[in-house]
Amino acid sequence: MGDWGFLSSLLEKVQEHSTVIGKIWMSVLFLFRIMVLGAGAESVWGDEQSGFLCNTQQPGCENVCYDWTFPISHIRFWVLQIIFVSTPTLVYFGHAAHVITREKKMRERMASPGGTMKIKQPKYTDEKGKVTIKGDLLGSYLTQLVFKILIEAAFIVGQYYLYGFVMVPMFPCSKKPCPFTVECYMSRPTEKTIFIIFMLVVACVSLFLNIIEVFYLICSRCKSRKTRSHKITSAENPAGLSGPKWPNSEEALKQNKMNMEMERSKSIGGSLDGAKEEKLLLSGH
Repeated sequence: MGDWGFLSSLLEKVQEHSTVIGKIWMSVLFLFRIMVLGAGAESVWGDEQSGFLCNTQQPGCENVCYDWTFPISHIRFWVLQIIFVSTPTLVYFGHAAHVITREKKMRERMASPGGTMKIKQPKYTDEKGKVTIKGDLLGSYLTQLVFKILIEAAFIVGQYYLYGFVMVPMFPCSKKPCPFTVECYMSRPTEKTIFIIFMLVVACVSLFLNIIEVFYLICSRCKSRKTRSHKITSAENPAGLSGPKWPNSEEALKQNKMNMEMERSKSIGGSLDGAKEEKLLLSGH
């Protein structure tokens, strides 16, 4: 485990600038990949080449058959897998560290007298140095997730095509300088099969977590945009200053009928008053 110390220390720093799902992925990487690989897998594959025996005395045949059966050792393959999968995360950490350092200098200049008006406000970090994943950092984070998904899937497919997922006890080999097809045997095939399946399951879990994190970030981004647009529209059109409410068609028809009846009553009343005046004038004469 001492060989993994530098990588582990860097990945621990990345946890501070990751999402909740990213922290779970980091825990899976530490506990079920690095620790298991260092504690158990190396001892299981310690006799990998020495325990590989072929039923021939031909010099060089055993080494050629071992190289043909295992073009790369399982242990070295898993080490490369961990390193390649962790590399995009470390690149993102470099970007986040650069942003933190830059905005820390901004705050120092803002604290100086007369520097508040000329310097931009920090965008990605708060006063405690905690990073908010948005903008360029969000793009960097999503990019490293996509690369991790591609690399993880490529190593899973590569392991299948190199060895398969089950350790077969006997391997037939007919490579030169073997004089004929010889049979070679691997030590402890069942125990090694268990480790192969375990590492495969952990790789699939890591791949699944990366996919979930991509959807989580995209959904969070969409929700924040909707909330922001809702706040803008509510600020532009507050509820207390809403526009005039127009009556519906039924109310308009009723109002028109009432107006027409009032006009008729006025016209009828006016004609009756005129007739009465005429009668009075005639009676006066």
